Amino acid sequence: MSASPSEPSPIDSNAMLRLVVDAAPGLMAYFEAGTMRCRFANQGYANYYGLTPSSVLNKLPWEILGQESWQAIAPHIERCLRGEYVCYTRQARSPQGTQREMEVRLTPHLEQGVLRGAVVQVRDLSLDRAVEQQQRESEERMRKFSEATQEAIVLHRNGLIIDANPALLRMTGYSLDELRGQSVINHLGPEYWLPALEAMNSGKDVSYEVTVRHKDGHLIPMELDARAMPMDQGAQDYRLVVLRDITQRHRDRAQMRFLAHHDALTGLPNRLYLTDQLQQLIASAKLHSTHVSVLCLDLDRFTTINDSLGHQAGDQVLCEVAQRLRSCVRSTDLVARAGSDEFIVVLTGGPTRAETEIITRQVTTLLEMPCHVADQQLVIATSIGIAIFPEDGDSAEALLRNAGAARNLAKDSGRNHHQFYTPELEGRASRMLNQEQLLRQAIALGGFELHYQPLVRTDNSALAGFEALVRWRHPQRGLVSPEEFVPFAESRGLITAIDRWVLRQACSQARAWHALGLPRVPVAVNMSALEFRHHNLAAEVATVLAETGLPPQLLHLELTESTLMQSDVQVQHTLRALQQLGVELAIDDFGTGYSSLAYLKRHPIHQLKIDRSFVNDIAESDDDAAIVKAIVQMAHSLRLHTVAEGVETAAQFDRLRELGCELVQGFHIAPPMAAEEARQWQTKYCHARQAQ
Repeated sequence: MSASPSEPSPIDSNAMLRLVVDAAPGLMAYFEAGTMRCRFANQGYANYYGLTPSSVLNKLPWEILGQESWQAIAPHIERCLRGEYVCYTRQARSPQGTQREMEVRLTPHLEQGVLRGAVVQVRDLSLDRAVEQQQRESEERMRKFSEATQEAIVLHRNGLIIDANPALLRMTGYSLDELRGQSVINHLGPEYWLPALEAMNSGKDVSYEVTVRHKDGHLIPMELDARAMPMDQGAQDYRLVVLRDITQRHRDRAQMRFLAHHDALTGLPNRLYLTDQLQQLIASAKLHSTHVSVLCLDLDRFTTINDSLGHQAGDQVLCEVAQRLRSCVRSTDLVARAGSDEFIVVLTGGPTRAETEIITRQVTTLLEMPCHVADQQLVIATSIGIAIFPEDGDSAEALLRNAGAARNLAKDSGRNHHQFYTPELEGRASRMLNQEQLLRQAIALGGFELHYQPLVRTDNSALAGFEALVRWRHPQRGLVSPEEFVPFAESRGLITAIDRWVLRQACSQARAWHALGLPRVPVAVNMSALEFRHHNLAAEVATVLAETGLPPQLLHLELTESTLMQSDVQVQHTLRALQQLGVELAIDDFGTGYSSLAYLKRHPIHQLKIDRSFVNDIAESDDDAAIVKAIVQMAHSLRLHTVAEGVETAAQFDRLRELGCELVQGFHIAPPMAAEEARQWQTKYCHARQAQ
């Protein structure tokens, strides 16, 4: 026989009661009516007063609570002993010293009308009160936040507005009473009704851009964040919607799109937009077999305006040019600013070559009309290159490139006129690039040499110095004079390296001649106008003089009149620094520029070099003689020396001596010579003079 399953042991009811009561929330105890002694307490009650369930038994209430607390609750106890159900709250200090708010329930235990005892139930309300206080504070914070925030907040249910914060009312112009009960959808732009309904029905959190209708009817672009606020099961969720006005963001986007395709100063389309539009115009012209003309304009000597009047004046000129160009073409034509002072005009409507030339002349005439800038009247001259589709190119890139090549030819041919593109210009850009590369190689490999032309005094024919003249050893053409490559080097930013080499080489050569016992006469070096705008020119000159050992007074630097006329603060600072260094300054080709007593007086100039154009006919021309005499007298009154350039005959030499010009140079004395030839010439010349 198999063993019968064992019967479960009977449940201990007292143990179960103890377990249930200990697990119940709150404090619980039972006091006997007659003796007032504690006959039962759960774990929580005993622990609260620092006791155990066994040690609390048989204690009197005041032994557990203390006399002060007992006196406070005695009236409530008396009511319970009369058979009343009592509930009250009181402030009590726990054994740990914290102030607590307690809810006490006293339930009388009656058997057949006889009071046997009382059940005491105590619940600590402090946590509930703290939670309620936090909730009130949170609600107050949210209320203040919703009132203070610049973001609009609206609460709706089933799409009907329930509440909104002041920011929404300010943005939309409505009052809260006007909005309550209104459909949220009806206040959006029509194009957003369907997306908003779909988002609302989905119950999901969403973010997107909308437009909200103001009370006066205009639409406000806004960014919307909608969040579901779940309610009890089965109830329709509330939705909290936060709206931010993004009007400025839209304006910024529009401005960025505009600036991406337009010039910020003039408001004209830029090169990027121009190229795109020109390509579209070419595609249309191909379809209809018509022409498109491209005019590439460049303002002549625009840097002079910037340098003399300032960049603000230059900006005014650019804006004036932009306005004039827009006014002289049709609305269907395109005007763009492609660079610093470069403008492009695209003529549409199939203009012929003759019609294009007429419009170009009109543009030139309009631009030449005087304009007032910085209290001065200016005349704007421009060089224009023209390329026509389809003859001169079948793409935007080709037309712009060829119009630019024609413009460059117009500038090189004297400026202030226009030039049509011709096939002969095709290789011009390549030739220019090749020349630039050759010059760069010459700089890197030392492909230059100096020739020296002597200066002598007119009163005793004594040697007075040398002018160093640079030559380029061209790989195909041999020696090339500076007139052929210096302007090109300046335009390509190469002149600084060349000038620095010339300066060092001339100083070294002069010092070497002096070491050989030859006359200690100065050497003159021509410097580009760009060099005087460099803040470190004086320092570099000082370094070269120190390294070569040439005394500063034996170095003369020559500059042009235009450099002084266009001088800025940096040029003036450089000239003063060179003067303090002891280097003398000479104005080259004097009389061909903007001669002015003002700048001669203002700047530390030591010498004027009279241009050869006044010397050529000086022996026969009374007018030229009068000009030279005036220059000499003016120079003497300012304590300046004069040098006549290009003296080729004895008659010229004698006439200059009669007019008081102190120094001369030219083929009558000697041509420019290589260094060794110049050394030999000095030796012979000095011996010849000693023999006289």
